[in-house]
Amino acid sequence: MNHAVSHNSSVEVPVWRLGIWWFLASEIVVFGGLVVCYILYRFNHPEWGMEAGRTLLWVGSVNTVVLLTSSLTMILAHYSIVEKGDLALGRRYLGVTILLGLLFLCFKGYEYSHEIHAGLVPSRSLFWGFYYLMTGLHGLHVIGGLVANGVILGGLSQGRTPHRIESIGLYWHFVDVVWIFLFPLLYLASQGGAS
Repeated sequence: MNHAVSHNSSVEVPVWRLGIWWFLASEIVVFGGLVVCYILYRFNHPEWGMEAGRTLLWVGSVNTVVLLTSSLTMILAHYSIVEKGDLALGRRYLGVTILLGLLFLCFKGYEYSHEIHAGLVPSRSLFWGFYYLMTGLHGLHVIGGLVANGVILGGLSQGRTPHRIESIGLYWHFVDVVWIFLFPLLYLASQGGAS
């Protein structure tokens, strides 16, 4: 009997882990719904290819590399803290992740500025409405991730909450995966490039 109880307790999933997966599932519904709506409209609006050609492909490409690199540094932070128990090294990797997230936002801000000055605003067409909605919502999630990363980094500096690196790591990877979907839809699916 005691053995059975011990076995059951060994497979229990921590509440915090369930919580982050539930949260990510709700986020998948939000972004998934937006992406599906965009794709359905895209099939009926071939002219959106020309609009996509007006996005700054080089900025989107650089930001893709920046976010993928930040996922790598997040993995290294998790490995350093959880597997090696090296909080100092984990803090450094987490700090680099935060800097890369800020770099992503700087490039995105530059891109928004360029597009707005060129008259590429949401009222121009439905494509740009989707563009600003999806990239703006993604940007807000990046900001949320940076705040959470900062809180975790502060806790690690005091030797607290090392297990939370897993939760914020899952969230950060989710934000990166969302961008992997947005990048080809909004930047690469163009026809003929900018005019």
